[in-house]
Amino acid sequence: MPKNAPKPAAPAAGAAAEKKVLRLGLPAGSLQEATIDLFAKAGWGFSVDKRSYYPRGDDAEIESILIRAQEMSRYVEQGALDAGLTGMDWIMENGSDVKVVADLVYSKQRRSPVRWVIAVPEASDIKSVKDLQGKRIATELVKGTERYLAKHGVKAEVEFSWGATEVKCPRLVDAIVDVTETGSSLRANKLRILETIVESHTQFIANKAAWADPWKRAKIERLALMLQGALNAKEKVGLKLNVAEKDLEAVVKLLPSLKGPTISPLHSKGWFAVETIIDEAVVRRLIPDLKSAGAEGIIEYPLNKVIP
Repeated sequence: MPKNAPKPAAPAAGAAAEKKVLRLGLPAGSLQEATIDLFAKAGWGFSVDKRSYYPRGDDAEIESILIRAQEMSRYVEQGALDAGLTGMDWIMENGSDVKVVADLVYSKQRRSPVRWVIAVPEASDIKSVKDLQGKRIATELVKGTERYLAKHGVKAEVEFSWGATEVKCPRLVDAIVDVTETGSSLRANKLRILETIVESHTQFIANKAAWADPWKRAKIERLALMLQGALNAKEKVGLKLNVAEKDLEAVVKLLPSLKGPTISPLHSKGWFAVETIIDEAVVRRLIPDLKSAGAEGIIEYPLNKVIP
C-alpha cells in the first residue's frame, strides 16, 4: 500500500452481526385459520397468500412457514424449525422429542380438545373394542390406534387413510379411527362412536437446541405468554358499571371475577365505579340482575388478551 494511501473504513457497528430469526411453523389445513386469528389477537399479524406456504408477518424476527400439523413435530425435532404449533396427538404419533412450551387448548371450531374415536356403521354388530379382533380399520393415526388395540389385547389390520376416512366404512373397512370435535360429521355419515382412544389439543413446541439458545428461548416465551393471554380472553368480556354506595355490596356479590372486581370512588360522593372480567356466556343473565340490584351506566367491552 502506498505510504499516503487512505486506510480502509472500519465496518459500521453491528454490520457483521448475524440477524437473529426464529423459524416458526404454523399449522396448515384445519387449524390454519384459527391459528392465524389467535396470533392476530396476541399481537402478531400474518398474511397468507393462497399460492404460497410462506406467510408474510409483521415481525422481522420471525420467519414462518405453513406445514401440516401431522408433520410439524418431526421438523421441530430435527431443527428445521425452531418452534411450531401442532396437536399433542401428532407429537405422540411421531414419537418426537421436543420441548412442550405451552398447552393451547383450541381447535378448528371451538376452544376445547378434539377426540380420536373408533367409529363403526350404525347397524354394525361391533359393540366394543374386543369385537374388532381380526377386523380392518382405516385411520391417519396408525401408531396410536395400534397401541390402543394392543392395550386391550386386540389384533386387527390397521391401514393408513389418506383422507375422507368416513366414506370407507363399511364398504372398504369394518371401522375407522377419526378425529372429531362434535361428532356431527360422523353422524352425518351414519357412523356410531364406539370408544374414544385419545383426547388431544394444540401445543406450542420448540426444538431443544433452540430452547437452549437464550435469544430464541426469550422470543418463544414471549410468544407463548401472549398466545395464552389471547386464549384466556376468548369467551370473556370486560364489564364496567356505576353503583351507589347503598347498593354496592349487593352488586359486588353478583360479580364473578378472576380476583374480585376493581372498585374506585367516583367524583360524585357516595358513588363507585366497578370493573371486572367475566365469561361472555353469563352476560345475558348477569346484566339484568345487576340493573335490578342498582347498577347504572353498564358497559360491556371485548378483550384481546388476559394475562393472569
